[in-house]
Amino acid sequence: MTFDTRFLGPILITCILLVAHYSFGVLESSTRTATAIVTAIVAEALMGRLTYGKWPHLASAYITGISVGILVRSPFVWPYVLCSLISIASKYVLRLRGRHLWNPSNFGVSVVLFLAPATVTLLSIQWGNVVWPMAVIWILGSVIVWRVGRLHVSATYVAAFVVFAVARSALTGVPVAAAVAPITGPMYQLFIFFMVTDPRTTVGPKWAQSVVVVIVAFVEMLLRLAEVIYAPFYALFLVGPAALLVEALAGPAITSWASRSWRPLHGS
Repeated sequence: MTFDTRFLGPILITCILLVAHYSFGVLESSTRTATAIVTAIVAEALMGRLTYGKWPHLASAYITGISVGILVRSPFVWPYVLCSLISIASKYVLRLRGRHLWNPSNFGVSVVLFLAPATVTLLSIQWGNVVWPMAVIWILGSVIVWRVGRLHVSATYVAAFVVFAVARSALTGVPVAAAVAPITGPMYQLFIFFMVTDPRTTVGPKWAQSVVVVIVAFVEMLLRLAEVIYAPFYALFLVGPAALLVEALAGPAITSWASRSWRPLHGS
């Protein structure tokens, strides 16, 4: 009997939720988080059944719902419901050649933030000086994304974020520690381990996946320099689909060129 790797994501994100909440009380309301999860699961089940005539696997919907429940901050229930519905609907409506273009929770969160900035904000808590919660999540997260072949994506993004944070510090005078600090928060754990690594919304070649997340980190830096709030989400919102479109339109030519350019370096 083999373990279904589709359950690794739900296990990791549940651990992030539990560690973050019981360490820092990150959830504004467990009821609203549960509402986001149930909404995402029901929407996925119904849309999958209506679209494909069969019940879909709901692990992805659970990840989307719990991401919305952790990230969204609002005194109202409707943003949680709306964000989950938009996230799931994007998988079935915004598609190209049989695949969706946006990571669902990234799309839903970005749209709701843009449409309702007065009533919706995002989680901004950081781990602070308490190291063990971050260490637990990073170790577990690294093992899981390694198991699904996406550790290089997370690692490349983190490295690029740190490099651009140092560059931003030099340009603005912000202390390096303050520039790097956001990556230690629960919000970034979701971003690093789930959004940028989403297999359905990342390009195919590994080298291209690494290039794309470096571009995401660069665009995020530019948005931060422009004082755009929620820069990482908007950066991925812009770069991710653009990369998939480039791959769809020019992918074979780029891959062929990269292969020809790479082989001589390795003497093969």
